[in-house]
Amino acid sequence: MHSKEEKLAAFDRLLTIMEELREQCPWDRKQTLQSLRHLTIEETYELGDAILENDLEEVKKELGDLLLHIVFYAKIGSESQSFDIADVANGICEKLIARHPHIYGDVTVADEEEVKKNWENLKLKEGKKSVLEGVPKSLPALVKANRIQDKVAGVGFDWEEPQQVFEKLKEELAELQYEIEKGDAQKMESEFGDVLFSMINYARFLKVDPENALERTNKKFIKRFQYLEMKAKEMGKTLEDMSLSEMDVFWEEAKKI
Repeated sequence: MHSKEEKLAAFDRLLTIMEELREQCPWDRKQTLQSLRHLTIEETYELGDAILENDLEEVKKELGDLLLHIVFYAKIGSESQSFDIADVANGICEKLIARHPHIYGDVTVADEEEVKKNWENLKLKEGKKSVLEGVPKSLPALVKANRIQDKVAGVGFDWEEPQQVFEKLKEELAELQYEIEKGDAQKMESEFGDVLFSMINYARFLKVDPENALERTNKKFIKRFQYLEMKAKEMGKTLEDMSLSEMDVFWEEAKKI
């Protein structure tokens, strides 16, 4: 691994390259905070994919892409005298120090859960009106639900035992079934949302990340379905030509791979 001096030199090299690109490259010169936004989101998802695949070489590359974006935003900020990379780094340093009084102060904590509760309470003391202010509006609904539940749990609004959450989930499923039988589409959607929200909450108690779990299932399904497509092609058939029982044979094969 590199020394601290080598790490600082590498970061300085990146800052220098960013300065040069912003001055000399037509594409880099043209970029704004707004034009980079969707690219940053894309890079973040690519990093997430690499983490799920446990591809450390790809994780390293995607982290580099994200680091470039951070430096890029800071460079744009400096051009309007709004902020620069030093402000960004110092800002997060001050926040970390303030929110870790058990490390940089005289507060004592028993465990990770107490750290999380202190974190949310400290944010309220900093002027936030709600613990939910920090949940981005544009987050995908599944991720947002997980963050909402995590944050309210941080201030004590939570179930005590996983079994309580499971009982709530069964209650929500019964309410969904009731609305299905009545055939009210609007109420079905509402109850279905409640079921999903309860499932996500139960996942939290099981220490399962619901986003990761669902994405792993997505990848598993894609792999098995593509195996099915390949086998159909080898037989000179299309999936439309095959019966469900024929397809199920290859699906079971795919599950063993």
